[in-house]
Amino acid sequence: MSQDKTLREQLLAALSGDQSHLDFDSAIRDFPIELRGTKPAGAPHTAWQLLEHMRIAQHDILEFSRNPKYKSPKWPEGYWPSTDSPSGTQVWTASIESFKKDAAEFAALIKDPAQDLFRPFPHGDGQTLLREALVLAAHNSYHLGQFVFLKKALLK
Repeated sequence: MSQDKTLREQLLAALSGDQSHLDFDSAIRDFPIELRGTKPAGAPHTAWQLLEHMRIAQHDILEFSRNPKYKSPKWPEGYWPSTDSPSGTQVWTASIESFKKDAAEFAALIKDPAQDLFRPFPHGDGQTLLREALVLAAHNSYHLGQFVFLKKALLK
């Protein structure tokens, strides 16, 4: 197997939650509707805020990686929802589906051998597809860990 193929497989495993990374579906599964906007004492975010932040950040990384004309949201306010709670179950579900769609599209970039993992993007300042994949895997893993901790704190 080529080193390129091996690297792509390892990136896909990290992005999907394989091996030592928590997967998205396991983290969000069965999060109680009535607790999605609840922030226990000492917690910096609600489940809704974490979910939306992850969705927004992942979308930003995806678009930056494939669209040279894309403009990122303003930091930090553009990366977080303005409310503590979703306005309903449909909004929660739509956020999950959008996250999954963007995750699949980013994975398709990584799978595509025509995408050079090491070539800096002409529109960036040195970022590569490899770097963006590593950032995304680490970012999602970090916040999914927060999500699980939040669920455990709220259900105790």
